[in-house]
Amino acid sequence: MRTTFTKMEGLGNDYIFVDGIATPLPLERASEWARAWSDRHFGIGADGLIVLLSGHAAPIRMAMWNADGSRGAMCGNGLRCLARFAFDRGHLRERRFAVETDVGVKRVELLTGDLVRAWLGEVRVEPPRTVTLGRRSLSLVIGDAGNPHAVIFVADVEAVDVNGIGRALQTHPDFPGGVNVEFVQALATDRLRQRTFERGSGETMACGTGAAVAATAARQAGLVHADSITVELRGGPLRILGHGATLAIEGPGRTVFTGEIEWIE
Repeated sequence: MRTTFTKMEGLGNDYIFVDGIATPLPLERASEWARAWSDRHFGIGADGLIVLLSGHAAPIRMAMWNADGSRGAMCGNGLRCLARFAFDRGHLRERRFAVETDVGVKRVELLTGDLVRAWLGEVRVEPPRTVTLGRRSLSLVIGDAGNPHAVIFVADVEAVDVNGIGRALQTHPDFPGGVNVEFVQALATDRLRQRTFERGSGETMACGTGAAVAATAARQAGLVHADSITVELRGGPLRILGHGATLAIEGPGRTVFTGEIEWIE
């Protein structure tokens, strides 16, 4: 069997998209496909797999799997790209619509050019806490944007061992299901710089939900104050708009290429 796919990226956070509405697929195979197709040497290469499905609480639904085959609950960059993908495939005519995810219904809007805005809703953060990692003590802020995050504020994100610390926290007893780890540097009262280690994928070029949690944690710490905060990610800048129940992320959702891939029934 051959399946048509589209590779898309939001600030370098790239996913393989498959239209499960036009071509129903056996989703019990999705974990296997995510591992094989995400491989950057022997597959298509991506941070994971996202399947477009018909929704129950909204016109369309997003189902995602990380590069290691684990099920993902939410992805801000993936959500924006899915909105563009569904619109371009002709499943929606309006430029503002709702998407069902594993963590609830999210509103999206296609803006000018390749920009897409996605409302994440309430993003929660806890007071700072200290965790022990070997001989090291880390101060971090636990947050939630439909998926778990740990924000670590640093003086220079380029000097941080992102993969070493990020990987170590995946087996920490405080995070039995793993955690996305954001390393965040405050640049100004309306600007942050961030690198992310995503559970199931490793360091990625961008993380939309992580940027939203980072901005919320930085606001809690008094590091930023503006209603519009720019988070500089490795793949480019992402805007965080508003806060509380109105929090939204705004950035590009672009098609990289389309193709076909073979899979054994």
